[in-house]
This record gives sequence, structure tokens and C-alpha cells, in this order.
Amino acid sequence: MEPCLIPGSPAWWAARPRTPAAAAEAPRRGRPPVDFGRIVATALRLVDEVGVQAFTLRMLADALGSGTATLYRHFAGKDELLVHVVDHVLGDVGTPAPGSTATWRESLTAVADALYLTLRRHPHVLPLLIAQVPIGPNGLAQRERVLQLLLTHGFPAGLAARAFTAVSHYVIGFAAQQHGPGSADPDSAPALAAFYRGLDTATYPAITTAARTLTRTPLDEEFRFGLALLVTGLEHLMDGRP
Repeated sequence: MEPCLIPGSPAWWAARPRTPAAAAEAPRRGRPPVDFGRIVATALRLVDEVGVQAFTLRMLADALGSGTATLYRHFAGKDELLVHVVDHVLGDVGTPAPGSTATWRESLTAVADALYLTLRRHPHVLPLLIAQVPIGPNGLAQRERVLQLLLTHGFPAGLAARAFTAVSHYVIGFAAQQHGPGSADPDSAPALAAFYRGLDTATYPAITTAARTLTRTPLDEEFRFGLALLVTGLEHLMDGRP
């Protein structure tokens, strides 16, 4: 496969039919077709259970009570299917309704919270989000809504774009490090705290002083603290603009 046509790439999405999921299949011999949405939703459930590496099309076909040939009517392979799984997850992220009276700060925080909670429910999807910019229909719709929100509240286009990117990267990166495959076991915090307290105070005075907070801050609280720093920084940029 040519690099420019890697599933999920801009060229690949540009070459796709506008509504592949809604396209009606012509009758074929063999097993009856399976609804596109049901395939993607079932694939997400299996990825949640076993992870991306262990997930296979055969496993999916068995869960659907179908055959792999039926899946190939919709997808060229596993990588293509996983692109739609990622976009399906992003479709679950809520955004403020048009006409909301919330401030941009409240709305942006709510969007980031919603994305974070969604990713926590689907941690095995995180490596896929990190590997490729999500520009499927749901990914684009989410990007459009957030950028429009910021533009409507007076953000210059350049700052709106940088704000969207910074907040998105923070949410995805935090979720991946704290909840993704291979992330640290949260139950290891007491052992880490004990290790910090056992360090030589002359060599590591700051670490030993802050050991308790370093290891006992709940993850949700840590996430919202970092998010608040980002949003407050954007607020200062808006206040100080020409």
C-alpha cells in the first residue's frame, strides 16, 4: 500500500465515499450483510476487552455470527476498521450545544472533560489516537465545533487553532500516560511515596518535601489542575491581545 493511502491518512479519507456507512449494499450470494454501525460498535467492544494487538477480524466475525468475507465488503483490513473505531469513539464526546450561554472557558473545559472521560472508558484506543491525527467525520465535526466556539467568543483564528491543539494534546497525552496500555499501576503510589521519603534529604530536599503531594493527588484532580492552567493561560493571552 502506498504511504499516501495509509488508512486514516488525509489522502485516504479524501478518497473515501462521503457516506460509506449509509451506502446500501447490493444483494450478494452467501451470508447476509451486517450493518456497518454494528460492525464498528462490536469491534470497539472487543478492542476494549482484549486490546488492539489481540483484536482480529476473525474474532469480530465470530462475535457478529458472520464470516470475515462479510467484513471485507466494508473494510480492506483491520487497520481500516480501526480508523472507524477511533472515529466512533470521538462521536461519543459531547460538545456544548449551539447557543449555549456558557463562557468559552466553561465550554472548553467541558469539552476537555468529556474527551477525557470518553478516553478513560476506551483506553485501548489511545495508541491509535497518538499514532494518527483523527480526521474522520466525527473527528472533523468535533474540531469544527470547538474552533467555532472559540472564534465566536472572539479568538483570533491562529490562537483558536493553537488552543484547540494544545488542549487536545494535553487531554490525549494525560489519558495515555495515566490510563493507556502499559501505564503505571495506580496501586504503586504508596511504594513510590515511600521511596521518595527514603531519599537523602541533602541530595533531594525538594523531592522529599513534596513527596506526599507527588504521589497522593487523585488523577482526576491532577488532570483538572493541568487543564485549568492551560485555560487560564489562554485567558491571559486573550486579555493581553492587541
